[in-house]
Amino acid sequence: MTNFARTAEARDIAYHFHGYTNAERHREVGPMIIDHGEGIYVLDSEGRRYIEGLSGLWSVGVGFNEPRLVEAMTKQARKLPFYHNFGHKSHGPIIDLAEKLIALAPVPMSKVFFTNSGSEANDTVLKMIWYRSNAMGKPDKKKVIARQRGYHGVTIAAASLTGLTNNHRSFDLPIGRVLHTSSPHYWREGREGESEEAFATRCAEELEALIQAEGPDTIAAFFAEPVMGAGGVVTPPATYFEKIQAVLARHDILFVADEVICGFGRTGQMFGSQTYDLRPDIMVMSKQITSSYVPFSAIMVNDRVFDPIAEESGRIGTFGHGFTAGGHPVGAAVALENLAIIEERDLVANAREVGAHFRGRLAQLADSPIVGEVRGVGLIAALELVDDKKAKSVATPARLGGLMNAAMQRNGLISRNMIDAVAFCPPLIMTRRQADDMFEIIAASLREVEAQAAAG
Repeated sequence: MTNFARTAEARDIAYHFHGYTNAERHREVGPMIIDHGEGIYVLDSEGRRYIEGLSGLWSVGVGFNEPRLVEAMTKQARKLPFYHNFGHKSHGPIIDLAEKLIALAPVPMSKVFFTNSGSEANDTVLKMIWYRSNAMGKPDKKKVIARQRGYHGVTIAAASLTGLTNNHRSFDLPIGRVLHTSSPHYWREGREGESEEAFATRCAEELEALIQAEGPDTIAAFFAEPVMGAGGVVTPPATYFEKIQAVLARHDILFVADEVICGFGRTGQMFGSQTYDLRPDIMVMSKQITSSYVPFSAIMVNDRVFDPIAEESGRIGTFGHGFTAGGHPVGAAVALENLAIIEERDLVANAREVGAHFRGRLAQLADSPIVGEVRGVGLIAALELVDDKKAKSVATPARLGGLMNAAMQRNGLISRNMIDAVAFCPPLIMTRRQADDMFEIIAASLREVEAQAAAG
C-alpha cells in the first residue's frame, strides 16, 4: 500500500518516471515540486517564488492563473465534457476553432486536423504526406528532410525528424526516409568572412545537393521551425528562408512549418511564418494554442495537401487515422478563449515591444568573457555560453549552461539550458518592469558563473 505519510519528494522518487531527466541522478537529488502559479510566476512547495522564464515549456502565453481559461474549461465540461470527430461527428467548439484558425492563417489554408501534442501532430503530418504520395501515384516520393538541431517532438517519427543526438541515442532512431540538412546557425556554422547572405546561400546549396543525391522525385517534404526552439533558439540568417523556399518550389516539395513554439505571438507576429515570410503548405500548432492549460494541437493544410488525401479516402473508404481526444471539446473551448485573450490584450504586440526591450537588456551582457552570442526575436532569446569566445568553444559541453541554469534557479528564475545555450521564453503577458527584474537575475547569475569559470 502506498505510504501517503511520506513526503511528496520521497513519493516522487519512488513512483514517478520523469521525461528529459537523468533517472539515476533523480534518485539522489529528487524533484522541485511546483505548487501553484501567479501570472508569470510559479511557487514551489516551500513557498519560494520564481519567474517562469520558459513559460513552463515554451507554452503558457497568458500566465499561470488566468481565470477566463479555467471558466471556459469548466463551462464546456459541464455542457459536453467529451466527444470525438470520427465517422462524420462534430461539435460546436471544434467547428468554431477550425474556422478561427483558418481565418488567422498567414497563407491560404483549407482544413484543420486536431491532435493532442506537437509530437502527435508531426507524426500525423508524416502519415498524411505518405498517404498523399500514394494517392498521387508517387509511391517513391516518401522521404522528408528536416534540419540538424531542429526539434519536432519525441514520438518515433517526430523524434526522427528532430535533429538532436540525445533524441536518437539508445532509441534506435531515426527511422528510414528521414534525412537531415545543415543547421542555419550563422554564429556557429558560418565561415570566417562569410556574410549571413552567403551562409544562407550555402545552406540552400547544401539542401539542393542533398535533394539531388537522393533524387528529387523521392523527396516529399521539408520540415522547419521558423525559429529553432529546443535546438538553442536559433534565428534564421538573412535571406535563408527565401532561398530555401526557392529550392523546395523548384522540386515540388511540400513545406511544413512547425509553429509549435513560434505560433500565437512568440516572435512578435501571430505566427513565425509571418515574421520570416514563409509560405507553408502545412502548419503545425500546439503549446500556446491553449497556453498549455489543456493538451491540444492542430494541423492546418492547404488544398494542395488536402485534395489528394480526400480523393484517396474516397477510393479506399476512409482516412484511417485519428485520436480519441483529437479535437477534444474542452481543449477547443480553452483554445478559443485563449486566442480571444491574446487578441483582446494585444499580446502579440506586447511580445514584440517587451521582447525588444528585454533583448536590448540582454545585449548588455555580450561583453561578458563567457557570452559567445546573444540572439532572439520577439519574446524568445538565448545566451550562448563559451569558454573561448574567439574559438566559440567550450571545454566541457553543458558545464557552463548547467551552472547558469542552477544559479538562476537559486536566484529566483526558472529556465532551461540546451547544452550551453540558456533560453528565455517568458509568458506573453510579461511587462517591461518584469523583464527588467528577469534581466537583473540573469545578470547576477552570469556574474556568479563567470567567477566559477575563472576559478576553474
